[in-house]
Amino acid sequence: MIVRTRMAPSPTGEMHIGSMAIVLKNYAYAKRYGGQFVLRIEDTDKEREVPGAVGRIQEILLKYGLDWDEGPGKGGPFGPYIQSERLPMYKVKAEELVAAGKAYYCFCSSERLETIRDAQRAQNLPPKYDRHCRHLDRHEAERRVAAGESYVIRLAVPDDQEITFDDLIRGPITFNSSAVDDQVLLKSDGFPTYHLGVVVDDHEMQITHVMRGEEWISSTPKHILLYQAFGWELPTYAHIPVFLNPDGKGKMSKRKGTVSAQSFLDAGYLPEALLNFLMILGWTPKDQREILTLEEYIQEFDPRDVSPNSMAFDVVKLNWINGVYIRQLPMAELMARLQPFLPPDFPVDQLNKILPLVFERLVTLKDIESLTDFFYREVTVDPQLLLKKADAELVGQQLQQTATALEALTDWSVPAIEEAVRSLQVATGWSKGQYFMMIRVALTGRVATPPLFETMNVIGKAQTLARLAQARSVVLV
Repeated sequence: MIVRTRMAPSPTGEMHIGSMAIVLKNYAYAKRYGGQFVLRIEDTDKEREVPGAVGRIQEILLKYGLDWDEGPGKGGPFGPYIQSERLPMYKVKAEELVAAGKAYYCFCSSERLETIRDAQRAQNLPPKYDRHCRHLDRHEAERRVAAGESYVIRLAVPDDQEITFDDLIRGPITFNSSAVDDQVLLKSDGFPTYHLGVVVDDHEMQITHVMRGEEWISSTPKHILLYQAFGWELPTYAHIPVFLNPDGKGKMSKRKGTVSAQSFLDAGYLPEALLNFLMILGWTPKDQREILTLEEYIQEFDPRDVSPNSMAFDVVKLNWINGVYIRQLPMAELMARLQPFLPPDFPVDQLNKILPLVFERLVTLKDIESLTDFFYREVTVDPQLLLKKADAELVGQQLQQTATALEALTDWSVPAIEEAVRSLQVATGWSKGQYFMMIRVALTGRVATPPLFETMNVIGKAQTLARLAQARSVVLV
């Protein structure tokens, strides 16, 4: 068997990070067995379609390094790969089922259907079609269609039939057909419903493995009945658990923060780090390691090893993984990756000096501004931090004598700066902890910064002296 997997998003908005995790699994499984990963666009819901969404779907997949073998922009032997370009096929297939007695024309108005549903809800029954048109005389139904009467085509679901499929993740799952509605296959506008479209396309495109979100489990018996009605071989199913919000409560949603795959890139996460995180969320390799490349994942991933339980989207773990990947980047590449995240006032010509001082503390690329702004923006000094463990008179003396020692330097290098400041501290007997922290606060406004002398070197002599003078004015008020 040639393994063929697919991702079939609807162009109704940005791709969810959970959908990207499912793309990753489909991509990796096809690649592991030398098969094909297919991108198909399911755009039959025209009311919800967002202009430009197809292009953004393709763009985000490429940003994450998950290229498709067949699909829009690439073609392939089973195209077209956009459902709205395949409409005649769905009508033909639906009519085939009618001719075989496996489906039927339904002429019920929306008003009648709503009346039926209201009555069923009033009796606490699940709303289902009452099969009013299922037993219409075949010739009469065809006459009404020929006369131009509006209709849909519904599947004739068999009564009381056990429907069982073996899910790669969850094992055998069984439904009874009595719980399945006579679903609409072809709508009155000629567009297929999701159920007809996905089954026809998966069969025609020779998809062997359908790996999708667990929310589609309840739809699987509908799809199996369609496969059986057509006499087609079933694909293998694997239903992936949803992600839970970071607090572990409820499906990951916009109400608890950004959830689109693009939003994480915008927040400064590296795509390869995100992929690594998505790999191990609910799955681990045999040796339990947490850092692995896409190539390593492809060699080891098996959907049978995915946990059937929903997992919380652990942002702490994601941050750790992202930091690991940031520190693995060569400095030149890290500088290039940071360019979109540098604020307009960042001194780009100083990046090669500043970055080595802060890159160990980067969690995301977006952190570059908050970690470095004191290098190139005015700082605000908290007098209480300056006066911690010393009185105003002593701190004023320390600032004045430090400025005098530094002003005398003709060589503004890290060794020269360190020698001047340390010699002063030793000669005066000032407390190391108090003195060096006070200087750090005076120059940066912070208690946690990169190494002090390297920071002073980058800030420059003039700015260092100006900040020491400013701090002295603060404590001597």
